[in-house]
Amino acid sequence: MVTYVFVAAYRSDAWSLLGDASRRAIIERLSQSPCSVAELADDMPISRPAVSQHLKLLREAGIVRHEPHGRQRVYSIDAARLARYRRQLDQFWSDALGNLATGSEQERGIK
Repeated sequence: MVTYVFVAAYRSDAWSLLGDASRRAIIERLSQSPCSVAELADDMPISRPAVSQHLKLLREAGIVRHEPHGRQRVYSIDAARLARYRRQLDQFWSDALGNLATGSEQERGIK
């Protein structure tokens, strides 16, 4: 019997969103200081509308937030939410390295 695993084509969680190079570049830029869409677009090889679309996805995932400043919105990283993703990544690596060590020990026991 074959079992199929459902994989969503368009996911909006942080891990799938950060797979895009433009969104990673936006996060890297925002880690330096908050800025507007125009400031982000000036530093990137994509258009302002494209930057806005990326920011919308990042905001919906809770990675960035914005505050109105006059006619502009200033974007910044949501440090608390990003810390949650960091904990998930740390747990993933801890589990992966633990499984690797267990597998290595079992392999040595077989030989």
